[in-house]
Amino acid sequence: MITTKKPMMKETVGGMYYCFNTKEEKTDYDIENYEENVTKCNVVKTIDTTENAESVTVKASGQDYETVSQNAYIDMAIEVVAFDPSDLAKMRGDVVGKTGLNRSGRTARRPFFAYGKVKKMVGGGVEYAWYPKCQLVENTDNISTKEESFSEQNDTVTVRAYAYNAEGDKKVYVDSQMSSFPEKLTEEKFFEKPILEDADLDALVAEAV
Repeated sequence: MITTKKPMMKETVGGMYYCFNTKEEKTDYDIENYEENVTKCNVVKTIDTTENAESVTVKASGQDYETVSQNAYIDMAIEVVAFDPSDLAKMRGDVVGKTGLNRSGRTARRPFFAYGKVKKMVGGGVEYAWYPKCQLVENTDNISTKEESFSEQNDTVTVRAYAYNAEGDKKVYVDSQMSSFPEKLTEEKFFEKPILEDADLDALVAEAV
């Protein structure tokens, strides 16, 4: 039997979400400790996602026994039209002074945060995704002179997603094209707080009914 499928085409990127992990006195990622507030920004132009995976072929008895694939981390290069300067300074590990004078460039611990993104499809389909354990690894700050007509001066922030649990998971997502997608789930509900496990999603769906 032949089944013909017509997957939806990507239409646009939606807003981005982030929520910082750990309190100031913490020194590492804490899976149970996120700030209460989730920030949403509708500033995204493009997101280039690269999954850095390694595959190793195990040989036994003179033949290939199995190929094991391991995803080390996921890099997302996010082109934005603007970025909140206070949040960017926090992601960079800058020292923000009480007098208004900030210091940047020293060796510093960059905090972890959860990062969320939205993919919208032609026809109304959506994918909502959380990357629970991320750090900022690069950012650009390009500026050029003003011309007669306005032109965008965009920057790119590169966010790296690491494994947040013992199983090595780096991303959780729902896709409306899949039969398991919860009917009552909305973007606002999914991004109320970082989602890590099935129980987190079940609780949100129960609230939405």
